[in-house]
Amino acid sequence: MRAIIVRTPGGPDALELADVPVPVPGPGQVRIRVAAAAVNPVDAATRSGALADAGLMPPFGSRPAVGIGWDVAGTVDAIGEGVTRIAAGDEVIGLKDRLDVPLGAYADAIVLDADAVAPAPRSVTAPEAATIPLNGLTALQALDLLALPSGATLLVTGAAGAVGGYAVELAAHRGLRVVATASASDETLVRGFGADMFVPRGAHLGDAVRALVPGGVDGALDAALLSVAALDAVRNGGTFAAVNGGPATPLPLRGITVHNVWIRADAAQLGMLAALTDEGGLTPRVADTLPLTEAPKAHTRLEAGALRGRLVLTP
Repeated sequence: MRAIIVRTPGGPDALELADVPVPVPGPGQVRIRVAAAAVNPVDAATRSGALADAGLMPPFGSRPAVGIGWDVAGTVDAIGEGVTRIAAGDEVIGLKDRLDVPLGAYADAIVLDADAVAPAPRSVTAPEAATIPLNGLTALQALDLLALPSGATLLVTGAAGAVGGYAVELAAHRGLRVVATASASDETLVRGFGADMFVPRGAHLGDAVRALVPGGVDGALDAALLSVAALDAVRNGGTFAAVNGGPATPLPLRGITVHNVWIRADAAQLGMLAALTDEGGLTPRVADTLPLTEAPKAHTRLEAGALRGRLVLTP
């Protein structure tokens, strides 16, 4: 079968289309025939070697090649011993949350642990469904860390992006009052996701948010990695979630509790996101679809920015 792999880190041209053996599911695993795989910033960071340089995965060369791609939508075509919740023929979404693996979702098929897979939403296409796992779980798990009660105020940065858009919708679903920040041209979009208040990107964020919410918001979900600029909008003793951690994680000034969001696969949460999608409460957005063979082009477009939604590869 075909798969996109990286042998030596580098630019988009480091993505190699290779002929590899079809993977076999082991105990507790399922094999998914891939219908769609979303293209995410973490894929580019893996490909370039940035994650290895940061110590988040072993250096390249520790295995012959590294697979690329976290998000998958497709059909189960084989199950391993002990799997009872999922059957061959089921349409599913799943998340590969390990970095150092020989095969990722950019492939004709992928093997995942059964507890990283859930039934796909029935109301959207496979490319749309493939945008849910990584970005939806990141938003959901960030909100869980923030643990804000209904009626509390939440700042979401990067609210027009893939994580930020889901975060606004999920926060609104929880009854939070959302202050969203994004480009001025995206105000209508993010208000449509459920944002109560809007601050255009480029404004002094702390001052602008506090003009809307005196004293500052109860919490912030920093999907745009604005760090201390977003922290300045949070009230004393509030809470803050930094997506992806690293240098974008601010110090816990003014008694603010600062969390790093480290994504994990979770079948139950994936199932909840799929159900919410079918209820109309979550809006998958696909910027474009490209064939698997054009993975380098997809990464070039990803790194150019200005996308609304995710690029998706289809085998």
